[in-house]
Amino acid sequence: MANLVEATSQQQLEDFLAKAGKCLTVVHFQAAWAPQCRHMNDVMAELAKEQPHTTFVKLEAESVPEVSEKYEISSVPTFIFFKAGEKVDRLDGAHAPDLTKKVQRLAVSGSPAGAAENSPEDLNQRLKKLINAAPCMLFMKGAPQEPRCGFSRQIVALLKEHNIQFSSFDILSDDGVRQGLKTYSNWPTYPQLYVNGELVGGLDIVKELAESGELENTCPKAVTLEHRLKTVINQSPVMLFMKGNKEAARCGFSRQILEILNGTEVDYDTFDILQDEEVRQGLKTYSNWPTYPQLYVKGELVGGLDIVKELKESGELVSVLKGE
Repeated sequence: MANLVEATSQQQLEDFLAKAGKCLTVVHFQAAWAPQCRHMNDVMAELAKEQPHTTFVKLEAESVPEVSEKYEISSVPTFIFFKAGEKVDRLDGAHAPDLTKKVQRLAVSGSPAGAAENSPEDLNQRLKKLINAAPCMLFMKGAPQEPRCGFSRQIVALLKEHNIQFSSFDILSDDGVRQGLKTYSNWPTYPQLYVNGELVGGLDIVKELAESGELENTCPKAVTLEHRLKTVINQSPVMLFMKGNKEAARCGFSRQILEILNGTEVDYDTFDILQDEEVRQGLKTYSNWPTYPQLYVKGELVGGLDIVKELKESGELVSVLKGE
């Protein structure tokens, strides 16, 4: 397929991005030794058939280290999404449904064939869901960790300074949302801040609220890290904090503990510490346990891989997992 290619150098990748223009390009940072990468290449091949105007690029992460370093690739598979040569989104891990959704969403606005837009009713329903996705939602350019305009950078700094808990949506990743929200909210510029589904306003309004002391009363306060950790630990009777998830462990220790737990037939949930640096670092201090994976039962730390191995060998693991 002409739209499924392989890049072996930085220059070759740049050439593919330039050739794609405003159309979507998906770059798969992979490793030949990783079975999950081979699986995701199969997924990409199917997507390439469905999305003829999207370019799919395979790139060996270790062979082109300067590119991997530029895009902060720390594990494989990782997917970076580009439009007009600019990074617009990212996906870490072997999550086929998420890859499919992102490709379908991002490919629409860039298709030279003028792919059909969602009806206004469908778009408004989507906007309503996004606005209500969290009690406090910020629509901005970029992400809180990496704002991509001065106004977005300022409003993020204000919210953090006043300890406001918020979620965000990068309008640069979805032109349908970017244009549609202006009409939906009758507010022509970004960033836009919403609380409980209602528009608060942009940067100037948030500045005024901060100066008057009303911002804290308008927006929900952030929970403490300790409270957040307790909530996550008690999310399920058996919680495993690991690198990766049930479908794709991203370190050998996590892979081993998954195999042991799967053999017990006891239900458990997982939390990927690679997706949340605050939890990753905070839990080490909270539990006084410096390494991962970490297993909790009914909110109490059981231990790591060595402890779980010992419990399995002694025949006590199932009863511990059931809280008996």
